Amino acid sequence: MKDTLTRLKYWYQRASAAGAEYYNAPYRAAIARAKRDEDDLFMLLVFGEMMGIPNPASWYTLELQPLLLERFHDWHKRMGMERSPLDNMRCC
Repeated sequence: MKDTLTRLKYWYQRASAAGAEYYNAPYRAAIARAKRDEDDLFMLLVFGEMMGIPNPASWYTLELQPLLLERFHDWHKRMGMERSPLDNMRCC
């Protein structure tokens, strides 16, 4: 009995994962694009103060800058800036 329940649970989990994959597949690109846009906006919020954009939450976003430095180069390239827009921070 316990073995049967274990097998049913396993098949139920596999069917659930397959169903989620089937229904999410058409929206995957749109979700990825929305996440990237949201990340770009967050990056602008964090580094905006250094580019001259007033930020009322700059004290809090200052702590996040070291965490986002690895992604900064990709971000400014994606935003159309060939070189780093920050004078005191060169990434390329």
